[in-house]
Amino acid sequence: METVPILPPPATESPTPWNWARKNLFSTWYNSILTVVCLIIAFQTIKGIIVWATTKAQWRVLEANLPLFFAGRFPRESYWRLWIVTAIIAFLGGLTWGNIQRQERLWNPPLLIILGAAVVGTVISPIDLTSRFYLLANIIVAAASYWAGRQINPKIMSWIPAIWVLSFPIVLWLIKGGLGLSEVSTNDWGGLVLTLFLAVISIVLSFPLGVLLALGRQSSLPVVRLLSTLYIEIIRGLPLIGILFLGQVMLQLFLPPEYPKLDRVIRAIAGLTLFSAAYLAENVRGGLQAVPRGQIEAARSIGLNTPLLTILIVLPQALRIVIPAIGGQFIGLFMDTSLLSLFGMLELIGISRAVLANPSYIGRYAEVYIFVGIIYWIFCYSMSLASRKIERTLGVGQR
Repeated sequence: METVPILPPPATESPTPWNWARKNLFSTWYNSILTVVCLIIAFQTIKGIIVWATTKAQWRVLEANLPLFFAGRFPRESYWRLWIVTAIIAFLGGLTWGNIQRQERLWNPPLLIILGAAVVGTVISPIDLTSRFYLLANIIVAAASYWAGRQINPKIMSWIPAIWVLSFPIVLWLIKGGLGLSEVSTNDWGGLVLTLFLAVISIVLSFPLGVLLALGRQSSLPVVRLLSTLYIEIIRGLPLIGILFLGQVMLQLFLPPEYPKLDRVIRAIAGLTLFSAAYLAENVRGGLQAVPRGQIEAARSIGLNTPLLTILIVLPQALRIVIPAIGGQFIGLFMDTSLLSLFGMLELIGISRAVLANPSYIGRYAEVYIFVGIIYWIFCYSMSLASRKIERTLGVGQR
């Protein structure tokens, strides 16, 4: 009987950067050429950007208008109210993130890099000393609440969503005033404050409305199903700019003269909410259809009625399935707030146009829009990061 020779184990290369590059970038002669060409193009592009940013760009337009970009025409003597709002958000955000990251390493390298960059950016930023102090205090609050969120009992942390809801009246009171504080008209809201207010309120309102519409479209009651379907299909057949135009310009024309004029911020929130809810409903409906039929039959076999079946069994699984789609919808809604600049609302894009209309800053489009783009990217990437973290925590696509 012929013996099989024993072969040595295959040789393995050490995972060095050069071995990785040789395997992935220089594996063949044409891959090598493409890699070199791409590196040359990338080098020239980065070099041009650095040269422009350090020698030609005039960043004074940002330094002189930072309060406008962040707070619009909000009274300067009331800025302390906005800083308190920021501290509330930093505190609750840190608690929430710490609770989500409970199983991870406490101070991992990416988090330390973000904190370090935030502190350095605050120290070297071209803002007044008082604003630097407030900003550093908020960073400390966020870091401390992140640590606390990991230490507090998970049963107590389960109340965090309710605390977020309860904090909203306090935030609204601080921004708008009243009850002992001087009132600030919504006409003076602007910049990042107005953008965040519009986006957050629209997201909070559109989510339950979208879920109800999705359930209504799946309902066994013909009238409910028909009305939900009509609403979804009509709204999805209209552009957002048209809905915002109806809310900002046409709505008041259809109301009786004696009817009080609705605030334009409320009308903007209504338009964004109604539009986003229709698309969100379709995302949730896809999740409802993906729930296995056996789950529903098993729940009915133990005596659950339809409301309990929906709330306890079907809806949690459906929402878990469509977390990526919902996250994308919320990011899109945040960016859609920029359309309100067409109607004279001075959110981030509106403030940018107002700044560029100043004769002293004519032609500074690149500097202004790069700065605004970075702000949008920070918030959108944060939402995407939170969505991915929730996906990993719930095991979406894994179990």
